[in-house]
Amino acid sequence: MGQFIEQGLLMLYSFIFLMRVPADMKFVAAFLVTLIYICLGNTIVSKRILTITTGLYLLAAVCFPDFLLFAPAVLYEMLKKGWGRAGIVLGIICAYFYVGRDVEIFVLLICGCGFACVLFYQSRKCEKLAEEYRKIRDDSMELNLKLKEKNQNLLKNQDYEIYTATLKERNRIAREIHDNVGHMLSRAILMVGAMKAVNREGNLEEPLEQLEGTLHTAMTSVRESVHDLYDDSVNLKEVLLSLTEANTFCPVSLSYDMGYVIPREVKYSFIAIVKEALSNIAKHSKADRVDIVVREHPGLYQLIIEDNGCGVKETDGEEKAGIGIRNMQDRVAALGGRIQITAEKGFSIYITVPKEGGSLDESCNC
Repeated sequence: MGQFIEQGLLMLYSFIFLMRVPADMKFVAAFLVTLIYICLGNTIVSKRILTITTGLYLLAAVCFPDFLLFAPAVLYEMLKKGWGRAGIVLGIICAYFYVGRDVEIFVLLICGCGFACVLFYQSRKCEKLAEEYRKIRDDSMELNLKLKEKNQNLLKNQDYEIYTATLKERNRIAREIHDNVGHMLSRAILMVGAMKAVNREGNLEEPLEQLEGTLHTAMTSVRESVHDLYDDSVNLKEVLLSLTEANTFCPVSLSYDMGYVIPREVKYSFIAIVKEALSNIAKHSKADRVDIVVREHPGLYQLIIEDNGCGVKETDGEEKAGIGIRNMQDRVAALGGRIQITAEKGFSIYITVPKEGGSLDESCNC
């Protein structure tokens, strides 16, 4: 658009020649032909057509010198197309017709052509700067997107590391309580039992009974706390990864997309189901690939196990395999979920478990 405006300015510049030549039909025809030539140069893409029109224009300039009065605008168009030789030919034609005949017109043509060259090179320089600016802007946007993505990954990894560290600390605390407090309470219970056995004073029987009951209650509370801490410290992703890595029957791929807060019943059920499924696949299927998908949705948890083998067929080991599948079904039913098992094109298990307080029907309706 900027180049078209500059060519318009050069066309207006050519009207200066009206001080030297009359505004007759030749001048008007030259103006219209030059305007058509410039419009074709800005709209037509075919290089062959543009070459033909340039040749015809130069031929018309030889026949009708009034066409040369618009040489600055034509020269700009030729420079824009990269036709420097055509520009030289145009200059030679101008010199041939006006050097010895009308020096003032020739000087004005020289000034106009010089102005056209300056405009063209300034315009090209501005285009290069604009292109560099766009490139820098695009590179900057790309770098910002990459930086944003890296920051998100860092935050995600940081959250996962904090989550893992929290689980490990819970596991450590559970071990410390079990090894230290638990043993001390067990020792105290044994000592109270020994004191009751050797006690001969009646007034101490009731306090010893109360003390023993208190110690047993404390031991029960410690055991429950240790179990709760240990259950919460189980990292489902790490356990599933260890199961897939321990499987030597065939390669197992794991796609894990779960949050950090997962009910322990769901964790232990998924772990047991994956163990049983891998065991069945190794014993009854001839698969060379197993895909495991563990995914959390807004209203449910999903577990998918698929292989490309022949499925679990009815063989001599049907009873054992059937017990394993029934265990899977019982575990899923206890969580209020659904399980679908197919053995048509490989062995496939599809399990959906609703989140606490929801149902599968509500999740499906969402």
